Amino acid sequence: MKEGKISVVVIGGGETGTPLLRQLAEAPFVEILGVADLDEDAPGMMLATEKGIATTTDFMELVQKGSEVDIIIEVTGVSEVRERLRTYMQQSENHHTIIMHEMIAILMMSLSRGNLVDMKHGEIEYK
Repeated sequence: MKEGKISVVVIGGGETGTPLLRQLAEAPFVEILGVADLDEDAPGMMLATEKGIATTTDFMELVQKGSEVDIIIEVTGVSEVRERLRTYMQQSENHHTIIMHEMIAILMMSLSRGNLVDMKHGEIEYK
């Protein structure tokens, strides 16, 4: 954490990532370093572009920022993405950055709304 801000990267700009991204963008203590999604026209990618936040279709571009990133928020619902993230983080020896699971993102959004938000990716397994 630098200068009183938590730096985050959001991987997944779809139905789960977009509402979360909207909340993060409004928080003065959060610096969004980038948003990644395979679909350049995903709602989260478009929102990020509107807000002047960097976007990419290759999530590894953002992950490779290393310890500049405090939290990687992974909300793709794709187990291969989580596995690739974990493998990279272990190999890079980055002991600073935390990977936040989609279930935690759903919990945080639900708490802020006062009710459980819909899970867009069905049952999520953490492999």
